[in-house]
Amino acid sequence: MLLNLPYSALRAFEAVVRHCGFSAAASELGVSQSAVSQHVKTLEEWLGQDLLVRGARQSRPTREGEQLAQAISEGLGRISDVCGQLRDRQRSDRTIMVSCLPGFAFNWLFPRLLRFDLAHPELSISIATDTGTQPVSGADADVAIRYGRGEYPGNSAELLMGESLFPVCAPSLMPQLRTIEDLARHTFLEDENLPQGAASPTWEFWARDQKITLPKPQRTRRFGQSNMVVQAAIEGVGVAMGREPLVIDVLCDGRLVRPFPQVTKSLYSYWLVRPASGRADQKVSVFLDWIKSEVDGQPQIPSWGPTGD
Repeated sequence: MLLNLPYSALRAFEAVVRHCGFSAAASELGVSQSAVSQHVKTLEEWLGQDLLVRGARQSRPTREGEQLAQAISEGLGRISDVCGQLRDRQRSDRTIMVSCLPGFAFNWLFPRLLRFDLAHPELSISIATDTGTQPVSGADADVAIRYGRGEYPGNSAELLMGESLFPVCAPSLMPQLRTIEDLARHTFLEDENLPQGAASPTWEFWARDQKITLPKPQRTRRFGQSNMVVQAAIEGVGVAMGREPLVIDVLCDGRLVRPFPQVTKSLYSYWLVRPASGRADQKVSVFLDWIKSEVDGQPQIPSWGPTGD
């Protein structure tokens, strides 16, 4: 007789053991650190014993916890392999599975997919959005579009396009932003899931590169996805650090404008990432050629100013 197992809690616990901590596990699973902690607590209560020795910097499993984590890893790994095989059998030769971040999918890829469909009616694209922290598996996607610095061990990576940084706002805010100092009377809009570190494409990175002293904003609003940052800027909630290519379309159609002329080159880029073993088949090659042509045909960043002149 099979127990009615708490699978979400088991998966969270295994991730904590593998990463030796809650923060990295939460990042992998795409949930909050508190949610992972609650899952582990629930599992410990269900089993009636402690599974982790919690520390300030890292957590390690008890002897029983280590046994359980190994069993979960082996069991879920086997289940994943079988599911991948079953899904592969059902996956049509006409379907191209693409993995990418939600913000990139919403702001850049989705608006362009109609052109792919019209050009290649014999093929279809299936988009899987994820956090982009896991290695690319052929069972999960034919190709992944990753945001980073080109470091993807175990995968092959090809540069798709770079990223430029510059402030953006709704046209209605433009008259209030004549100098950098005017930012003190506005709200900064930020993506709370940006990479960490000095190279992160933040307001501070832009200001440091341009040798600008940023005033303290009136307030800061943080959002969980980059497309939410862009939408908040369009709605006039505040001023965002625009990241090309995520804002190129709304700049070109006038929903956002550039209040200042300074543009900084980001240290992060977008990469086409695939499993290192094997060559791309015909349908994937068609997609790769198409998306590269879309990048080549992307418009230039509009000039700064209220009318884009």
